[in-house]
Amino acid sequence: MPPRRKLNEFERGRAVAWFQDGVPKREVARRLHVSISVIVRLIQRFTATGRVQERRRPGRPKKTTPRADRLIERLALQTRSASSSIIRRQRRVATNTNISQQTIRNRLHGFNLRSRRPAVRPRLTPAHRAARCAFCRRHVRWTRQQWSQVQFSDESRFTLNHNDDRPRFCNGLGGLQPSPQNTLVSCTG
Repeated sequence: MPPRRKLNEFERGRAVAWFQDGVPKREVARRLHVSISVIVRLIQRFTATGRVQERRRPGRPKKTTPRADRLIERLALQTRSASSSIIRRQRRVATNTNISQQTIRNRLHGFNLRSRRPAVRPRLTPAHRAARCAFCRRHVRWTRQQWSQVQFSDESRFTLNHNDDRPRFCNGLGGLQPSPQNTLVSCTG
């Protein structure tokens, strides 16, 4: 099920105007890419109150302001390997206010910044690069048949417990290619 989309004030006004011009509710919903129940509730609220603004939402207000949220995001992006406790400490020094680590994590998730393991890449010296280029030049004209005779092998690391003491980085890429600051250079093999 796709996430629910909120209509902004302009779209709510447009929906009411279309409805008053005689456009059916189902067509209004299709044009705005929302369900018909959203439009039905909007029209009911407009006929009862004469306004399209949303009511104030119940619940506890946020502890942080949008400006403070941007500070949290900036601190996380400046130091990608910083944990929520480090970001909390840096924020407390900068703003002299105190919030919980869970609030920090919630704001980072809101910005789609999640803790991820760094991509591991081998350490390449100039000699390694030269050897790779030489290998490519030697095998550039190999056919599919010749490559089928080659057996590739790889090493994998397995752990029995959850924490293997590898560093984690804050990264909002999802599945895209990691940037150089989110990679960990491997010295083995």
